[in-house]
Amino acid sequence: MTIQITEETSIPFSFDYEALTNRVITGALDFIACPYEAEVSVLFTDNEAIREINKENRDIDAPTDVLSFPIGEYSVPGFFDDLEEEQPEVFHPDTGELMLGDIVISVERVVSQAKEFGHSEERELGFLLAHSVLHLCGFDHMEEEERLVMEEKQRQIMDMLKIYR
Repeated sequence: MTIQITEETSIPFSFDYEALTNRVITGALDFIACPYEAEVSVLFTDNEAIREINKENRDIDAPTDVLSFPIGEYSVPGFFDDLEEEQPEVFHPDTGELMLGDIVISVERVVSQAKEFGHSEERELGFLLAHSVLHLCGFDHMEEEERLVMEEKQRQIMDMLKIYR
C-alpha cells in the first residue's frame, strides 16, 4: 500500500494526521474488500487552494471540505473483478498497485466542521477520508439510493475503526 501525503497549508493538526490517514484509507479498502495493494495520494491544503481546485475541476467557485479524483471507472461501485482486463492502465507499471486516485482535503474545513458538528478533528478527518475512499472506488451519492448505500458504508467503516462522534 502506498499512501502519498502532501501538506500545502500552514494550518497544523493537533494529532498524528498521517497515522490516521493511513489507518482510515487502509481500513476502508479492507472493508470494501479491495483485492489489490493500492496507491492513493492525499493533499492537505487550505480553503483558498481547494476553492481553486474545485473551480478548475468542477466549475464551482467555492471551497469545499474534500475532493476525490478517481482514476478508474467501476461498472459496479466497489467491484474490482474486471479492472485488470478492462482497465490495465489503472495499475502502476512498476509496483503493480491499483492507482485509485487523489484526495484533496481542506484542513480549515476539517477544523471548522469538527466544531460545527461537535466532534473531534480526528473524527471529521476520518469521516472525510472514508467518504473519499468510497468515491475513489466508484461509490457516489447523487441519487437517493446511492446516498443511502454510501452513508451506511461510511458509518460501518467508522464503527469498524472505532472512530466515533
